[in-house]
Amino acid sequence: MDLGLTDRVYVLTGASRGLGFATAQCLVADGARVVVSARAPEQVADAVARLGGPQRAIGLTADLADPATPQRLVAAAREHFGRLDGALVSVGGPPPGTAAQVDDEQWRQSFETVFLGSVRMARTVAAALTDGGAIGLVLSTSARSPVPGLGISNGLRPGLAGVAKDMADEYGPRGVRVLGLLPGRIMTDRNRELLAATGDAEAARAEAEAGIPLRRIGDPAEFGRVAAFLLSPAAGYVTGVTVPVDGGALRGL
Repeated sequence: MDLGLTDRVYVLTGASRGLGFATAQCLVADGARVVVSARAPEQVADAVARLGGPQRAIGLTADLADPATPQRLVAAAREHFGRLDGALVSVGGPPPGTAAQVDDEQWRQSFETVFLGSVRMARTVAAALTDGGAIGLVLSTSARSPVPGLGISNGLRPGLAGVAKDMADEYGPRGVRVLGLLPGRIMTDRNRELLAATGDAEAARAEAEAGIPLRRIGDPAEFGRVAAFLLSPAAGYVTGVTVPVDGGALRGL
């Protein structure tokens, strides 16, 4: 299927690795151009090289907690590629721990980056889109069902799902789509760290897979393909929803 991505331009945050990078790969493979950002300059440079260099991708070292980041990314897309068609807003997972265990500073830092940084990025991109386009927020299955030991995620992700719905209503009349993606267990560095933190990664993986109907942890490319489709014109009538990419782990209808 032709997704209509040829020469379209997307900004992706937290995209030097993991789900953001996997999505960037899928977008580029279908003809899009991307601006990727992350906090580590060496990882950004490596991601750009792997994506095909300046004809296909450019990178900026940036932190979503910085209020100047969204406008920098929008400007980079326009200056280098001449247009902007949407964004994937992804941010690293907040510290583990139950909601009662994490301290005030961890809550505050996570709110600034995971929540406010994502909201600021989405509204800045939406304001810059002039002819439709799409914005995807990478959330988590915790937006629908709490994940044990991830209290901050359980607190902030449902709020972001509500923000995505609210923005979909507001920007819909301009043809701008806003939606959320709910990755479940996908083998990113983040999930490797969480499995290792249990003290027995193999046993933890087996337990996790036993609770997934497909009986396996997902591959980042499986998320990337779904995200690329939802950001593309081929999904032009999809907005205001949260889409699980979780192997069937969520039990709600």
